[in-house]
Amino acid sequence: MKKEYRKLELDKVLSLLAARAHSKACKEEILKIEPCFDIDIVKEEIQKTDDAFTLSAKFGTPSFGDIKDISDSTKRAAQGSSLSLRELMDIGQVLREVTGLCDWFSQCANIGGTLTPYFERLRENKHLEKQITDSIISEDELSDSASPELASIRRAIRRKSMSVREELDRLIKSKTTQKYLQENIVTMRDGRFVVPVKTEYRSEVKGLVHDSSSSGATLFIEPMSVVEANNDIRLLKSREIEEIERIIKEMSESVGAFSGQLISDYENIIIIETYFAKADLGALMRAVTPVIKDTPGFKLNKARHPLIDKDKVVPISISLGQEYNSLIVTGPNTGGKTVSLKTAGLLVLMAMCGMMIPAGDESEIGIFDRVYVDIGDEQSIEQSLSTFSSHITNIVRIMKTAGENSLVLLDELCSGTDPVEGSALAVAILHEMQIRGCKVMATTHYQEVKMYAIRTDGVENASCEFDIKTLQPTYRFIVGMPGKSNAFAISQKLGIPAEIIDEANELVSNEDKRFEEVVEVLEKSRIELDRLKDKAKADERKIEELKTRLEQERTQLEQDKEKELQAVRQQAQSIIEEVRFQGDLLMEDLEKLRHEKESADFSQRVKGARSRVNSAVNSMYETANPVAQKKLDHYVLPRPLKVGDTVRLADLDKEGTLVRLPDAKNVCFVQIGSMKTKTKLENLRLVEKKEQPKKQPPKQGKAYSGKITRKAGMELDIRGMLGDEGVFEVDRFIDNCLVSGISVITIIHGKGTGALRTAVQNYLRKNPHVKSFRDGAYGEGEAGVTVAELG
Repeated sequence: MKKEYRKLELDKVLSLLAARAHSKACKEEILKIEPCFDIDIVKEEIQKTDDAFTLSAKFGTPSFGDIKDISDSTKRAAQGSSLSLRELMDIGQVLREVTGLCDWFSQCANIGGTLTPYFERLRENKHLEKQITDSIISEDELSDSASPELASIRRAIRRKSMSVREELDRLIKSKTTQKYLQENIVTMRDGRFVVPVKTEYRSEVKGLVHDSSSSGATLFIEPMSVVEANNDIRLLKSREIEEIERIIKEMSESVGAFSGQLISDYENIIIIETYFAKADLGALMRAVTPVIKDTPGFKLNKARHPLIDKDKVVPISISLGQEYNSLIVTGPNTGGKTVSLKTAGLLVLMAMCGMMIPAGDESEIGIFDRVYVDIGDEQSIEQSLSTFSSHITNIVRIMKTAGENSLVLLDELCSGTDPVEGSALAVAILHEMQIRGCKVMATTHYQEVKMYAIRTDGVENASCEFDIKTLQPTYRFIVGMPGKSNAFAISQKLGIPAEIIDEANELVSNEDKRFEEVVEVLEKSRIELDRLKDKAKADERKIEELKTRLEQERTQLEQDKEKELQAVRQQAQSIIEEVRFQGDLLMEDLEKLRHEKESADFSQRVKGARSRVNSAVNSMYETANPVAQKKLDHYVLPRPLKVGDTVRLADLDKEGTLVRLPDAKNVCFVQIGSMKTKTKLENLRLVEKKEQPKKQPPKQGKAYSGKITRKAGMELDIRGMLGDEGVFEVDRFIDNCLVSGISVITIIHGKGTGALRTAVQNYLRKNPHVKSFRDGAYGEGEAGVTVAELG
């Protein structure tokens, strides 16, 4: 990696990126990444990383394994070589990863974007994958399932070995033989089963000697009884080796037949893994995909250095190459000037490597043709280079090739020499680069350089903020304002005596003092302006939050209104259906009556029909005209009510006269005009100012015209009353008539539902002063009146 990139710590960022990869091969490829200066390629690489980030967010990151580079193995297989089991296992791992990636991509519903071609180039080979996976147990062993022949051979070996062991077990357990043996065990020498025999009993055990102990006291003899079986086992093992070699050869030929595709699969897996590693690192850094611009420059919003803890780093906003081509960064030591320089340069390099950058939305980066860096002290004793000499050597190299599409980052420009000459040289170098159109970001302490930035178009001052009260840097990056070095304040805090600080201050030229004073005034104005801007932004946020809340409430009210309207519509529909149903029933009753008008009980049927009609109509009125109860206040009656008080019904806002005091359930009766209504006591409001109406005698009905003529005093009209009210009035009316000597009375109760008529006649039936009663005759009111004889 180039020295400039290492100075900006790109190598450390690539190490972070490599840590997000799974395979060693991918890690190695990542560490080889270098910035690209072709804008089309950079745009394409950035888009691929962004597509990987989108896919990971929607479907999760695909699973990657530690695959090995199989290129050499597959090429040798294509040339006819047999591969080792380890090489075949590595190829099997690649094949399994291909299957896994194809399965994962199948859920993406063709939204892979620029990564789709890499997934489409993967080719599953499940036959070869299964053959390798099922056949190889480890890099030293094949499974019995590798072939039927291998399984058969191994079964035969196990059977023969079992029979040999059984034979030798009988031999070592024999009492005759045990005394000849050094130990009662069966062991192996040269792949043949043997028993340990004492040397002095060599002639007692017939067989072949295969080995002896180091002391010579023990001979390992293969008894003659198992020689033939051991020979069979040796032959079977030879056949096993031949079969294993055949299977490996066959699998190697299969690998060779797909050599090109396997290499392509491996390469595409590494590419896919690299882009998802970039996406994972972007998610870890809370990074964004920058907008790649055609013109060199950058605009970084809330940029963060990726190697500083994201929860501790102070974001900075920097731009270059738009309103100005040179940015001069000033401020105290340890204030963050160099970090700002590195942040800008490193994020540019990351974007040119196709990576997401730790910055805010709408960050933009234009591609440069070269990035030049002069950061740090490179003095060398061997090369006789001082700090100043090393910096000037780098600047000379930069100025040989830097042009309008170059990014130049200079830290402590022309430091390490006489301040007067150094500042003049710094201004001249910056001016030359400004003429060339280079995009320059430089840090300095020189006043002359700050003045140059103020006087020159296309050059802008910037500073790293320093809190003079706490004498601590805030690491805020301020564009448009030169910074103070605050050397005196920092030195005094570190222990330099005040008299030395005062003497040093006297040595500063008046011109420099005036400049510092102007900078200080500007700094105070800027701080106040920032405070006002922050307050305005806070107020604006509050207004926006209030607008949002009001809009949400308005939307909710609209939704609630629509729900209520829908409920009312449904209720109205139900009412219509109910009324239609009741109307149909009434029509059916009328039709039946029309057909039965000649029957003997026709009159009684008509009365019953009328009663049902009135009841149904009243029910429909109740359904179609529900009265919404008004919310009652906490009114307290000034005194207990009494009959005859004028009261107002709170829910109906109507006035009436109390005709019955509340019962046990707080229910009262109020006369409103000609109508009596039942209501709760808490619904009544006493109207005290209103003049109480005089008690009127019971309403006297108009005498009915007919065959019988009556006096007005003989009639009582109780129409509209409830049953108990009507009975109460009838009882009082009869008492008055008895006192007056009236013997025949007429009670007008109306027809209605018949409930009032029934209540009155039940009362007359029980009253001892009533001799008889009857319904009114034709012309008297018929069923609407009852005529009673008193006695």
